[in-house]
Amino acid sequence: MITIAIPKGRLFKNIKNLLTKIDPNIEKFDENSRKLIFETDKFRFVLVKPFDVPTYVYYGGADLGICGKDVILEHDYDIYEVLNLGFGNCRISLAQKKEIEEFKIFPSFKVATKYENITRKYFSTLGIDVEIIKLYGSVELAPILNLADAIVDLVETGKTLRENGLKEVKVIEHSSARLIANRAYLKTKYNQLKSFIEKVKDILKNE
Repeated sequence: MITIAIPKGRLFKNIKNLLTKIDPNIEKFDENSRKLIFETDKFRFVLVKPFDVPTYVYYGGADLGICGKDVILEHDYDIYEVLNLGFGNCRISLAQKKEIEEFKIFPSFKVATKYENITRKYFSTLGIDVEIIKLYGSVELAPILNLADAIVDLVETGKTLRENGLKEVKVIEHSSARLIANRAYLKTKYNQLKSFIEKVKDILKNE
């Protein structure tokens, strides 16, 4: 049996549509159910928070997982990125208040984000030291309430930024849904995992 970690939230519907083409029984898997593990004859699906998917895969709680590239970059675990699934396209962007015409870094510059590692790495490559304020939701509020001078957040259309008086300054990384694997299990369960991966590849080719 293959164990696959699946994230709750914005990617779930597309993931379910993809996996149903491999095993129609997955159609019964409900994101809103209190049941967090769903099993069919060949698969065990584990429903977890998006940021926990790489952790389950890295530590062996799951053979495979599906999550956004943003989550992979933030964790930086030694896992194998198998496939770009081609949906859930968005970007990790730096944003600030729209009335500020020119983006400038100054002493005690603060950036609010849930992407602490990505943000730190980005500013480090620029040779700039900033204070990072870790938030877990509604990051757009930080500049409005003068908690931070800018934010780094996941952007899909930019509508939420605009509605909160913010604008994109810089795209740091692009993201989409990825299939990831535990490196050890790729060897010990090679035939099982290879068969599943090939089925996913075939589906993506025909779409």
